[in-house]
Amino acid sequence: MDPETLDNLIESFVLREGTDYGEYERSLADKVADVKQQLKRGEAVLVWSELHETVNIMPRALFNG
Repeated sequence: MDPETLDNLIESFVLREGTDYGEYERSLADKVADVKQQLKRGEAVLVWSELHETVNIMPRALFNG
């Protein structure tokens, strides 16, 4: 996958999730970097939904595909 496409997917995911990161707010760049590392370590996976024609990022432990 093109690196720019991956960055855009991750950024979209982070903005959608709106996860609470605790007492301190983290920058978008930091959140994107965290997700990218999770993908590299295999802790998260990209999932294509043929039904919805969308890509999502899921924790590997929760993905049953």
